[in-house]
Amino acid sequence: MMDKFQNKYRIPSARAQWWDYANTGAYFITICSQNREHYFGHIADNQFIASESGKIAEKIWNEIPVRFQYIELGAFVVMPNHIHGILIISHVSHVETRLIASLQSGEQSGGFAGTKNPMLNKNISHVIRWYKGSCTFNIRKINRYFQWQSLFYDHIIRNDAEYERIVNYINTNPENWGTDKLYKSEEL
Repeated sequence: MMDKFQNKYRIPSARAQWWDYANTGAYFITICSQNREHYFGHIADNQFIASESGKIAEKIWNEIPVRFQYIELGAFVVMPNHIHGILIISHVSHVETRLIASLQSGEQSGGFAGTKNPMLNKNISHVIRWYKGSCTFNIRKINRYFQWQSLFYDHIIRNDAEYERIVNYINTNPENWGTDKLYKSEEL
């Protein structure tokens, strides 16, 4: 049996325990809506037709590199009840400018959590936390019931062949919607 983290969480992390998600690399990300509800749009003639919520999900995804300069975007698709995308972490050393506004000697307070503040980490979880939060804030302006599922799926992309296979999967996802493992009919 696994110990609870800070006596709060009952499930183990979905992340690979042997990997540092701040490492430079490419990551295949899938995030689903709560109960796989069709918040983002629908598929017609093998094409995804975005709802306003789907447009917001895509717009905010495209803002990730603006917010996180160490992230590059790979292939991406919004589907009726989930998103797939590739995030590429590319840490580049920045030269200290010695401007008053810059952090001196790498100091970061982190608020009440000090240096343990997870929002200061430059990793995939930090990016996804921001993405899901930004989407939720904006989508709830038009649909107050919108929710993501609590976790997200990631896959560490290990080589060029795998990267190309995943890009193809993402790009063809709308035309394969009926056989997708995340498919949920809109009809009840």
